Amino acid sequence: MASRPYSSPLRDEATARTRERIVAAAGHLFAAQGYVSTTMAAIAREAGVSVQSVHLAGPKSALLMASFEVALAGDEGTHPLHERPAIAQIMTLPPDEALPAYVSFLAEANARTAGISRALYVAAETDETIAALVADLDERRHRDIRAGILWCIDRGVLQGDIDVDQRTDVLTHLVSPETYRFFVRERGWSDDLYREWLLGAIERLVLQP
Repeated sequence: MASRPYSSPLRDEATARTRERIVAAAGHLFAAQGYVSTTMAAIAREAGVSVQSVHLAGPKSALLMASFEVALAGDEGTHPLHERPAIAQIMTLPPDEALPAYVSFLAEANARTAGISRALYVAAETDETIAALVADLDERRHRDIRAGILWCIDRGVLQGDIDVDQRTDVLTHLVSPETYRFFVRERGWSDDLYREWLLGAIERLVLQP
């Protein structure tokens, strides 16, 4: 009779905590010094684990994407943004409360992911594996934002003859990490000023008939 694989809740919990430390350490280093300059040994030192543990959690490209996903919405995975707890909660709110909450979420998410996002897109220029991950990320982001536009139509926030693709493109540009990085990291805007601008820009450029 074949033996069943041994599983221990305590061991599983310890493994999960170790992975969380590794992903957090990787994200910190990727944001600070970029993808190429970050070694698996450096991640191990930052996380306080063995290099072998980092390789078991890797490869490095997967750690880059995992650190981005965790910084973005608090968990790993490629499931749609509206299935993540924060956005799912926002989508239950009345429209006049949902938009400010959505903008606050995006502003905070962009602040958390700005450094990792830059590392991700710079690495994609020379690394085919990262480029494929970025292409998938961009496609998922576009679908998430399109779902937001459709939510606005369903709730009556957008009415009339709406070009969904055009509104999706505009909103994608407004909420992108690159736009945040330009205003806050390059031009020196405060996070509060960026959030105020983003809310007004969405109201004028996306939600107006």
